[in-house]
Amino acid sequence: MEFFAIVRKRRSIRRYQKQPVEPEKIALLLEAALRAPSSRGLNPWEFIVVDDESLINRLAGAKEHGSSFLKGAPLAVVVCADPARCDVWVEDTSIASTFISLAAEALGLGSCWVQIRERRHSPEKTAEEFVREVLQIPPHLKVEAIIAIGYPAEEKAPHQKEDLQYEKVFANLYGQPGPWR
Repeated sequence: MEFFAIVRKRRSIRRYQKQPVEPEKIALLLEAALRAPSSRGLNPWEFIVVDDESLINRLAGAKEHGSSFLKGAPLAVVVCADPARCDVWVEDTSIASTFISLAAEALGLGSCWVQIRERRHSPEKTAEEFVREVLQIPPHLKVEAIIAIGYPAEEKAPHQKEDLQYEKVFANLYGQPGPWR
């Protein structure tokens, strides 16, 4: 699929068919993540591929709000990083997560980002602490996000071009609209 077709079609999918993601597609998702740009080529990320239904169901409770849809996903990729390797690990893991989502779309899969960093599992525990306990993640790694992945069980129309926020794009100086609208 051509890049702009992928970008235009991609939407956050939160309902998935009960169909596992094939190992060859998982390999391509991981290849995309590992090819993502990284500041100074430091690649601080690490990925945990979760296809065990009981673990995914537990991860669905990672946050107070916004992670329950993981329960229906056949695959989850937990995106972590070692902050000692790179001061911009948040940016690097975010780029890798975006590459995973775009690769999923190109492979006919749906995906949705579940933010973990700076989110709460409960008043007493962060979402990161919860995910770390469930997956036995070592303490030196930070958990950025979980990407839910699977064959879509819902269809969403692409965002219309006229709905894009071109008013937030400026030419040369802030506040000066560009010719792109």
